[in-house]
Formats: sequence, C-alpha cells, structure tokens
Amino acid sequence: MCAVVLAAGIAVPRAAGQRPDGAGLDLTAALVNIGQRVEAWYSRAQSIVSRETVSIQPLRADLSPGASPRRLAYELRVAWDPSRPGPLGTPDVSVVRQPIRAGRGKPGRDEDPGCMDPKPVSPEPLAMFRPSRLAESAFSLAGTTRVNGRAALLIDYRGVAARPPAISWTKDCVTVELDGRSRGRLWVETATYDVLRIDDRLAAPFEFDVPREYMRRGAAPTMVVERAETSIRYARVQFQDPEESIMLPVSIDSLTVMRGTGVQRVRISQRLSDHRRFLTEGRILD
Repeated sequence: MCAVVLAAGIAVPRAAGQRPDGAGLDLTAALVNIGQRVEAWYSRAQSIVSRETVSIQPLRADLSPGASPRRLAYELRVAWDPSRPGPLGTPDVSVVRQPIRAGRGKPGRDEDPGCMDPKPVSPEPLAMFRPSRLAESAFSLAGTTRVNGRAALLIDYRGVAARPPAISWTKDCVTVELDGRSRGRLWVETATYDVLRIDDRLAAPFEFDVPREYMRRGAAPTMVVERAETSIRYARVQFQDPEESIMLPVSIDSLTVMRGTGVQRVRISQRLSDHRRFLTEGRILD
C-alpha cells in the first residue's frame, strides 16, 4: 500500500491581475491578506481540539466501494509555536493526532498495519500561504462565486518549484511525499480572506523505483502514482464563554490510485466535529 502526500504552496504573483468579471483586484494584496489571516488563525486554532473520524475505503475499478472500510478516530489539534523557527526560518505548523479507538478488531501479526492511516504528525494545509512558501507555485484568478451565501474568490495554482520526492518504506508500506507537484483551486471569502475550500490534485503521474529489498518475486520494479486528489472544506464554528466564531476544517476527502504489480484504489474520508477550546491550564471549554 502507498500513502501519498501532496503539499503545494501558492506563489507570489508575477503581476496584479484582473478578475474575469472585469472588477479590479490586486492579487498580490489578496495573497498578503490571506497570509495575514492564516497567521491570525494559527494563534486561535492552536487552542482548539477536534474529533476526527476516518474511513479508509478500498475501491473497485469503477471506484465503487470494495472491501469493508477501515474506521479510525482521533483527537486532532494544530501545533504551532511562533517562538521556535523551523528549517525555513519561520515556525513550523503541524497537525497532531492522538488515537481514540482502533479499527475493527486488532491487526494480526501478518495483517496490513494501516499504511493509509493518517500520520500522527502531518503538514498543516494552510501553510501554503505563508511567506516562506509563496515561491513554490504560480497562480491565476479563476473568477468569483458564492459559497453558502458568501461571496468568494477563486484562485487556481500549480507547483513550479518541486522539491525532491521523499519516499520512505516500512515493510509493505511506502509513503511518497510530492511537494510542489500538484495543482488545484482555492475558494477564499472576499469579505474576510478566510479559506473556504481547497482542491488539490497531482499534476502528472509519478513513477518511482522499488528497492530490491522491498521487491516481491514477480513484482514490477517500479510503482506509479496515477492519481492523488484531496478536497478540504472549512466552515464557521461558534464558541461560547467567551463568544467567538472561528473558521475550521470540517471535511477532508481524498482519492489515491497506485499501480505496481496490480492497481490499488483507496478513498479516505475524514470528518471533523466536536470542536472544543482548551485553556493553558488544561481546562476544556465547549
């Protein structure tokens, strides 16, 4: 099995653009505003813990459900320490998961340990808007729309500064990180510059070699990531004591198609709910 991680950034624009509807818009200023909104969001989101329920569904050739899905649950939070700079000179931002319960039954000694399970620590998707990431992709305006009654700006992007792929193997599992090799679309609320939705997909199939020590008899010497897609949706969540409204991720849907000796197709659905605030002394607020 193979887990594919796509992490792309939004680039500094070549020049200010015009919306297709003719209304003037300084795209550089828009990205600056989005980046500032994301930084402010991190300072608030790091005090929130959410419940994440995950369904990992194998698929048939027509993408209909195959075997029974693997189900998992986690407590999820954003980890960000603005006082500790990362490798790029700015603080790293991560999504941290703590398991709540395991899937159906306990895996046996020879069973798949869960190659497609979400990682305990993974990249935070909105980090693509931070200044240190802006040079990794090019973008263009794609128009305007409305999302749940709110005016939104559409921004298309594509990776232009792909990093070397990071491929790691553990027994029968391989994780492939393909930073900067995707393209997609952003939905951004025009009134607040909050991100409402991110759709991301692998721009082209990616082929890589299978190390000799992981190659089974009669298996192909290479594997190909044919398709990798992710869609993240955000919604406004209301908190009390004190009263506050925060935009938070509520769903993540991904599809991965891999080809090696055979073809593996997996759809992963992640739903986030039961958002709670906690204070520095550890008291959780509804």
